[in-house]
Amino acid sequence: MNIRLRLTIMNFLEFFVWGSWLISMGAYMFNVLHFSGIQVSSIYGTMGVASIFTPALFGIVADRWVNAERVLGLCHIIGALLLLWASKVTDYPTLYTIMLLNSFMFMPTLGLNNTVSYIVLETRGFNIVKDFPPIRVWGTIGFVAAMWMVDLCGFNLSPMQLYISAGAGLLLGVYAFTMPGCPPVKSVVKRSLASSLGLDAFVLFRKRKMMVFFLFAMLLGAALQITNTFGSAFLNDFNTKYPHAFGVTHSNIVISISQISETLFILAIPFFLKRFGIKLVMLMSIFAWVFRFGLFAVGDPGTGLWLLILSMIIYGMAFDFFNISGSLFVEKEADIKIRASAQGLFMLMTNGIGAYVGNYISGRVVDHFTVDGIKDWPAIWFSFAGYALLLGIIFPLVFKYKHVPADEKVVVAH
Repeated sequence: MNIRLRLTIMNFLEFFVWGSWLISMGAYMFNVLHFSGIQVSSIYGTMGVASIFTPALFGIVADRWVNAERVLGLCHIIGALLLLWASKVTDYPTLYTIMLLNSFMFMPTLGLNNTVSYIVLETRGFNIVKDFPPIRVWGTIGFVAAMWMVDLCGFNLSPMQLYISAGAGLLLGVYAFTMPGCPPVKSVVKRSLASSLGLDAFVLFRKRKMMVFFLFAMLLGAALQITNTFGSAFLNDFNTKYPHAFGVTHSNIVISISQISETLFILAIPFFLKRFGIKLVMLMSIFAWVFRFGLFAVGDPGTGLWLLILSMIIYGMAFDFFNISGSLFVEKEADIKIRASAQGLFMLMTNGIGAYVGNYISGRVVDHFTVDGIKDWPAIWFSFAGYALLLGIIFPLVFKYKHVPADEKVVVAH
């Protein structure tokens, strides 16, 4: 089989596993298991906890001792078994523990999937910058396909979504073991444990500009998973007022517009970076989050469906302009010796600490605006919009960075 096709299948399955439950699990926990806001957000927060630890640790294993494709396969097989167990559990403490263990297994696979793809392409003489993006985009397609499958099968409020994810995970786990070998690279220079964990990148905090940037990366990272956690539950809460509305009966399909939007805004990033610079692009992202949450506050699956769809479209700018432009800024500012570590630090601040803190606080916000089981969703979403607005006002005042078009270099993130 053509190696690019094999990698396309691997990337498709990687994100199919995640998309099967990431968006709809919140509604299942709210409406079927009757968990509180803080309980739901804490389970989603397990991904943030895992992102702090296991990606770096499993990366060391793949760098030093075990083939990357084998680590990838083993993680998916164990993760799938944990999801099968989770599908049978209805109490919060046990489900939290299982999903935490699953996050420990799944979050490293996001990096390992890329690592395997890069090594396989490189050893066969392909241009990674040119040939990987068309392969990686099938990951987003896999995510959307999983959301649609769960939605059209009527599994949004069912543990069957975990069965689908587990099935794909087991398939990918076995499939990964059939991929070309990606053995550890024998290095003449031994890296310290601190270097392997990306801790040497903390030297960047000595620069005020970088310290401010990483602080805002963490604060904005707190917003990344909020709509993933509560979006489906929000739409399903309209099942009494709009029981037959498309946005209620097919909430996953409506939310999937967000992921489709991502693929379009990714293509626009090079133009915006060259024209406006990183500071303004990130500011656009922050205010896009304001509109993302604000449109959720005023929209509904009935006459306000167009507002929700507009929010889904804006998500592409909110998510990608921050993640990719931030990654490019780190790539440009970090010393070449610590670039990999600096990217790891950026991920730690956003998807690790930021996501964990965001899920913890957002759960408390939802519970605060919940009375007798009824959630005041406009107040909840306006609270999140106000938070993003505050970041948008402060960011340009404290982040000192001047865009010089002639000096800007658009680097392809991979």
